[in-house]
Amino acid sequence: MLILVTGATGKVGQHFISGVLNDPGFSQARIRALCHNRLRPETERVEVISGSIADRETVAKALAGVTHVVHLATCKEIPADVMDVTVKGLFWLLEEFRTSATARQFILIGGDAAIGHFFYHHEAPITEATPHQAYPGCYALSKVLEEVMLEQFRIQYGINTCCLRAPWIMEKDDFRFSLSFGPDVFGGPDWKTLVPSADAERYARNGTVPLLLDADGRPLKRNFVHVEDLVSAILSAIDNPRAEGQLFNICMDRPVDYGEVAAYLARTRGLDSIDIASQFHSNWMDNSKARYLLDWSPAYDLEMLIDSAWDYERSKDDPRIVWYPG
Repeated sequence: MLILVTGATGKVGQHFISGVLNDPGFSQARIRALCHNRLRPETERVEVISGSIADRETVAKALAGVTHVVHLATCKEIPADVMDVTVKGLFWLLEEFRTSATARQFILIGGDAAIGHFFYHHEAPITEATPHQAYPGCYALSKVLEEVMLEQFRIQYGINTCCLRAPWIMEKDDFRFSLSFGPDVFGGPDWKTLVPSADAERYARNGTVPLLLDADGRPLKRNFVHVEDLVSAILSAIDNPRAEGQLFNICMDRPVDYGEVAAYLARTRGLDSIDIASQFHSNWMDNSKARYLLDWSPAYDLEMLIDSAWDYERSKDDPRIVWYPG
């Protein structure tokens, strides 16, 4: 088994490679990491190819002899790059995959941006049958195009594909910093811009957390997944016949409720909260299809997500670097 991993130096890529190397069930698997801006060291079981997935020759070299592709490379709100990375790049990967004599399975990691995240109201839980609906911006559009292209290549050429659709992916202390009123905030909203600057400074100093309200004035419900749970889902999908041609929502069993977050942090850590109004909409991604077909379930619940983030202590050789803001 030779697994090509794109986006190998990113959050999910690093965890996935470690997961494969440390899992006895994948003891014979080797990794080929396709890296662009950042490189990772090579080992006996990990080789590295440097280049862009937008370049067909690079992709052809990377796919040579590969049995599985785990496609993680993405591009955020960068209009100048997004089509090269997420459309042209995926197209070249799929073109090489479909003509390869060794290729067995192509796994795409999608995102909840493809179904609108919290920008649109949903009357019911979001399932894999929920229609695509990108929110404004190029990133969400790219996630829709990725899923559609993958599906059409499967229809056109009968290749073995699987898409794992994830919401916001957390690791280490990410969740704690996603609730910061300081300049170190991870992702959005940028809380310090939603309150007077003096208040933001005080909230950051005291560890006050935002209690985000939805368009109906209730605590917002938003979907998350821990990177360890996403990696376990990828491993569950590899060579799983029940994953062939399928799209799966990979997320926590329940969305994160900002009201429950505030209450838990007040009870366990004595932290205050402040209501923040928004026009966002609560939603609930349904992961029952993945639980049923992949026999997968997430380990992280709300309390574990919070405690792991607040208890995490970074070593000096582990600086907090955010390559993508969320």
